[in-house]
Amino acid sequence: MQEENTDKDAGSIPNHIAIIMDGNGRWAKSRGLPRAVGHKKGADAVRSAVEGCIEHGVKVLTLYAFSSENWSRPEEEVSDLMSLLSLYIKKEVGSLKKQGVRLRFIGQRARLAKDIIKQIEDAEERTSHNDKMTLAIAINYSGREELVDAIQKIAGAVKDGGMAIEDISSDSVAASLYTADWQDPDLIIRTSGEQRLSNFMLWQAAYSELLFMDLLWPDFNKKSLDEAIEAYQHRERRFGARL
Repeated sequence: MQEENTDKDAGSIPNHIAIIMDGNGRWAKSRGLPRAVGHKKGADAVRSAVEGCIEHGVKVLTLYAFSSENWSRPEEEVSDLMSLLSLYIKKEVGSLKKQGVRLRFIGQRARLAKDIIKQIEDAEERTSHNDKMTLAIAINYSGREELVDAIQKIAGAVKDGGMAIEDISSDSVAASLYTADWQDPDLIIRTSGEQRLSNFMLWQAAYSELLFMDLLWPDFNKKSLDEAIEAYQHRERRFGARL
């Protein structure tokens, strides 16, 4: 069960940062390059974000890599994104393991290629004992579908007699989400200047601080993360409480 983070002290480091990585295509287009080049450059930004979070002592970093709606993109681009995911796992899992990072993937896996599912499972197993930081990658993820999955899980428990209807609560819903093992994000960052959640962590974002950064994801680096954390530290989190 999640424990609500009630830390309101100025200067605190967010326990959980989630990032909507947006702008790879526009970064490439502005330079007259193929979109695939933008996605590859975005993978470098992922490395910077991970290293920066480790240095700051962030415990969970969740990255929105591929939404369930992204399947509607051109087939070639989807293929490039899946190939890049496969390459990222191959190249980075050893380094992540050495750095003490546990790799997790959230989202619905059934639609993914079997070889990618195998890579995901192997990467999760290889890093399962790491506890310095959790890197969660949202792949084929939908916030609404996550809630549907949670409801179905709870309904199954009620049907089987493992739970009474009156026992359904916010806690039981949270415990049925993909993110049940860690706290809700303290800070959600979106790059590219767009100001919406785009079906990302709809339940978990209830009291998250939202930060919309006017830079494209491939330009995100450790300095960008420093600025985001500093902005977070200047906010007062009230969780619905009155002044």
